[in-house]
Amino acid sequence: MSFSIELHNMKLSAFLSLKTWFSVGARRRPEGIYEWIFTPFAVVVGVYVISAATLIIISPWTLTVLFFSGVGALAFLTTGAFEDSKIERPSILDMGFALACLAVGLYFSLQASTIVDRIVLLDELTQWDVLFGSIVFVLTLEITRRTTGLGLTFIVFAFVVYNLFGHLLGGVLKHGDIGYLHFIEITVFTTDGIFGLPLRVAATYAFMFVMFGTVLHACGGGAFFFNFAAAISGRSPGGPAKVAVISSGMYGMLSGSPTSDVVTTGSITIPIMKRLGYRGAHAGAIEVAASTGGSFVPPVLGTAAFLMVDFAGLEYLQIAVAAVIPAILYYISIYAQVHFSCLRQGFGRLDDDLIPSFVETLKDGWLFIVPLTVLTVALIMGFTPTMVGIMGTVAVLVVSIFKASTRIGPITLAKALSETCYRMVPVAGACAAAGLIIGGMTMTGLAGKFAHLVNGLTDGHMFLTLLVTAALTVVLGLGMPTPSAYILSAALMTPILTEVGVATLPAHMFVFYYAVMSALTPPVAVAAYAASSIAEDNPLLIAVMAVKFALAAFIVPFAFIYGPELLMIGPWHVIAFSFITAAVGLIFISAALEAYFQDHLAKWERLIIGLAGFGLIMPNYYTAGASVALLAVYFVPRYIRRKN
Repeated sequence: MSFSIELHNMKLSAFLSLKTWFSVGARRRPEGIYEWIFTPFAVVVGVYVISAATLIIISPWTLTVLFFSGVGALAFLTTGAFEDSKIERPSILDMGFALACLAVGLYFSLQASTIVDRIVLLDELTQWDVLFGSIVFVLTLEITRRTTGLGLTFIVFAFVVYNLFGHLLGGVLKHGDIGYLHFIEITVFTTDGIFGLPLRVAATYAFMFVMFGTVLHACGGGAFFFNFAAAISGRSPGGPAKVAVISSGMYGMLSGSPTSDVVTTGSITIPIMKRLGYRGAHAGAIEVAASTGGSFVPPVLGTAAFLMVDFAGLEYLQIAVAAVIPAILYYISIYAQVHFSCLRQGFGRLDDDLIPSFVETLKDGWLFIVPLTVLTVALIMGFTPTMVGIMGTVAVLVVSIFKASTRIGPITLAKALSETCYRMVPVAGACAAAGLIIGGMTMTGLAGKFAHLVNGLTDGHMFLTLLVTAALTVVLGLGMPTPSAYILSAALMTPILTEVGVATLPAHMFVFYYAVMSALTPPVAVAAYAASSIAEDNPLLIAVMAVKFALAAFIVPFAFIYGPELLMIGPWHVIAFSFITAAVGLIFISAALEAYFQDHLAKWERLIIGLAGFGLIMPNYYTAGASVALLAVYFVPRYIRRKN
């Protein structure tokens, strides 16, 4: 008995230390006098971002510097130094860091014209340049630590050490001598470092779409999507779980953040599921898997998809179109697993008093469909993602005027804009850190060296390269936001994938999927931590169960690499065939996982159905035919026995 208690305490201690390692600083929302100070400041930052993206002609470097200054100050004011920091008000240290961010913005804005026009590595930096450049470097590390935890911070620090001391290594990883001034100049005073592409995307595309989701939620859009999902699936077996799947997917495509989706929709769906008999971990896992998948759903997708536009040189419309079929397959898989699981365990439907009328739901909230239509049409018409996000937000504000229940005033709008800035804090921190990594990779040529190592490991074999890419992306994504995981993996791995014959779009979509999945993959699984407080269950258990529900996200990327028809590439009849066979295959795999189809399944039946499901997902007529034959051998005798 004592040994069992000791073992339990050891596991608990290990879990707590792991959570502490990847934990972030205490998040605070200003109240009282602080709200009256911080909210106007956040509104000013938001107005600047919108103006810089639409009205002001400004250099990309200056745009990102001022964005970093404003959002960085908010990061220190709204994020404590540690998990147990006071949330009532910022400390003196927090305010000191915030003032340092503002000082950086003031200095660089005054020197912007000189810095933008200087010749890199030829024009010498002044002492003030070196001082403020060093301050930016320190601020970036601290913002990263507070907003994303020690996981990403450690990776960034390891890259910095490699940049400065990698010339002392031997072999393929050795690079030329890089001094501190050289390092600061590239990472701060060019667009190849901190103020580079990732942070610029955060200051334009990502900000506009986060603003769209925030304003839509302020107008009551979140409640509409939940009611819409409840009206569709609330009366079927396991109704609450199916409502969680649909509502989380719909809300997730607007928020683009698995964690915020879990907190928003999970606070409603998880308690309802538990009330009907679901275990806390089971309910939490369904919510985590469904919320994480929201980042796959067009037209909004997640923040990393905006990075893909510039990082891969692709049109956002092309990315959104390619994401349609994989997103549908993902939710078909989750929905099927939930359905079979509910039938196997005998879970019932949603209570009648919680099921709204479908007609009444559409009557009350059909206006919220208009902004999504505006987004889609704007994308098809070729507007930039920045303008698409702004047009969507304007559409929300316009349609909200027509009903008193959805109409918002200036104060609510200001709070929505400030909330957008608060939500951008971790994204900006992650993107600044990612820029620091990319700058280091540019200086050292690490991407090419890494490609050499991976090619030596896989010998250029496509399937092995895909396995290594998937594993590394998930590992690199542990404890960091999806944008950072995508950027790091895309910089290191997509060149290797293209070398083995994978086209640009499938290569980046492959990395994107596994970067998103890092949000629910143990042992970190930040979305599972968010769900654990609501489900009141072990976050690691939630994460393990969520991986099972999200299995399609680990299978489908391999399918669209070998069969790009799943990315809408190819003839329509081939696309339709691949989609249908993949959907049916995922349904059978879901049945095998849950040990239930029309009845409880024996182990050998699960094996047959599972193998047939995998064969149907493979983009090959022969494997599809063999799978159909295997299913016929199984189902025909079963059907005959039932008839007799």
